[in-house]
Amino acid sequence: MQSLIRNFFGRPYLLLSLTSLFWGGNIVIGRYAAGHVPPVALSFIRWTIAFFIVIGFAWPYLKRDWPTIRKNIGIMLLLTLLGISIYNLIAYWALQHTQALNALLLTSAHPLIVAVLAFAFYRERLTIWQAIGVVISLCGVLTVLTRGDLTVLKTIQFNIGDIAFFIALIIYAVYATLLQSKPTNIQQISFLAFTMGVGAVFLAPVYAADVASGNTFTLDLKAILILGYIVLFPSLLAYLFFNRGNELIGPNRAAPFYHLIPVFGSALAIVFLGERPELFHAVGYGLVILGILVGTRGQQHHIKKPG
Repeated sequence: MQSLIRNFFGRPYLLLSLTSLFWGGNIVIGRYAAGHVPPVALSFIRWTIAFFIVIGFAWPYLKRDWPTIRKNIGIMLLLTLLGISIYNLIAYWALQHTQALNALLLTSAHPLIVAVLAFAFYRERLTIWQAIGVVISLCGVLTVLTRGDLTVLKTIQFNIGDIAFFIALIIYAVYATLLQSKPTNIQQISFLAFTMGVGAVFLAPVYAADVASGNTFTLDLKAILILGYIVLFPSLLAYLFFNRGNELIGPNRAAPFYHLIPVFGSALAIVFLGERPELFHAVGYGLVILGILVGTRGQQHHIKKPG
């Protein structure tokens, strides 16, 4: 059994493919939960349970890294607020109001948004290919937002879920970019435990207010399955597999696997949610992927993902 486990964790391409599958499934499950588990509850419960699971493994490392965490508490709290609390609240809310296919297509633009932010924050310049790729990719995003009808721009009647998810995507891109400012001598499991735990604390008053307003749910079999998937797969296993895959082959070779998220997720949405693929989905997806291919011409970028 131990040899099988070692063999499994020695296969980076399998690990990274599973990571993309789990993160694509997170968007599909978030849409599936619409009307059954409120987005605030989904966010709070996800990180609370994940924290209590991971803290048992992370505690020795967290104690050792605590002086460094305290010294860098500002950036640690900012990363937690953006990547764990705010992003999840907006993303899960958005999935109550749009198709999973739309959200998955918008997610494809994430690497190029990070490239733009990296220049804004750290003066990491775009190459000419990256600049062209950004334009093409944004055309794909615009196609999804307008559902292929550019006349919508005249009345500015976008789907509110699409707009909200795109805002969430930008917030997570800020988080992913600012990870460059994270202390490098903190163990990954310490970082995960801290952000999961503090992120849940940030969400606690929002969840309490949501419950007080009467926005509750029934803990039936459907809710248990939804929460079980989100805690186990995109929150715990995906992070574990992603970190191990990066360790084995390095970030540059691991980055392209991020673009499998909309591929896996779109297939899951069509199969399990019964969503209909439309022509604007294909056009938007094609433009986004073309933009990514052009933007990463000659150079790979390490892109970290929403879950």
